[in-house]
Amino acid sequence: MKIDILTLFPEMFEGVLGASIVGKAENKGLVSFRVVNFRQFSQNKHGQVDDMPYGGGGGMVLKPEPIFRAVEFLTEPVPAVEAKAAGKPGKRPRVILLCPQGQRYSQKLAEELAQEEHLIFICGHYEGYDERIREHLVTDEISIGDYVLTGGELPAMVIIDSVVRLQAGALGNAQSAVTDSYSTGLLEHPHYTRPAEFRGWDVPEVLLSGHHENIEKWRLKESLRRTLERRPDLLDEIEQTPEIKKLVEELKQEL
Repeated sequence: MKIDILTLFPEMFEGVLGASIVGKAENKGLVSFRVVNFRQFSQNKHGQVDDMPYGGGGGMVLKPEPIFRAVEFLTEPVPAVEAKAAGKPGKRPRVILLCPQGQRYSQKLAEELAQEEHLIFICGHYEGYDERIREHLVTDEISIGDYVLTGGELPAMVIIDSVVRLQAGALGNAQSAVTDSYSTGLLEHPHYTRPAEFRGWDVPEVLLSGHHENIEKWRLKESLRRTLERRPDLLDEIEQTPEIKKLVEELKQEL
């Protein structure tokens, strides 16, 4: 996967992209990053990338020219010889605009983006974007929550982390991503490790039993319990098998 990031503050990404799972994924060749300051694509001798909004109002608006030019630079068609050698038809990338008005980010969307070959993130600042960027350049507008940040850099980092960890080979245990919260539609069950007793608090006996079927039943029930307590809305979105319906009813009696 190739990930390009357009930002006015490239230094913000230095630590994030080089550390932990994300950095290891790049070292393994699973993903490549390119951070571009789109100010260099300004046609203004002062490198200006924003201007006052038509109609008045507070704040400054990002101009269309530098962002269009930057995306076009990053998506120049691969020469036919190179494309043939790579065995790829040159699929167009997903161009993602980080903004409060965008689609709410979710694990489902992370899994969808993880299948792409090329992602471009546009990180804005100031009051907003010229609307023509939204209408004629981007493929996706994404928000990571119902709040406003000073720019799109932090949301881009969040999305990149969630997408990179889904790449095959990025995690030490491939099963980890499959059983994460939201991947199954439910919140994840509790985890325990050694010691079996700590300050009078014991690990649930079933986890020490070695009985795999009972352990899986316990994990499902505890996952349902946590979801029912914290995010009951998620239960409406999953397929409720007879087993799940029975466990939910039991939990409602217990809670």
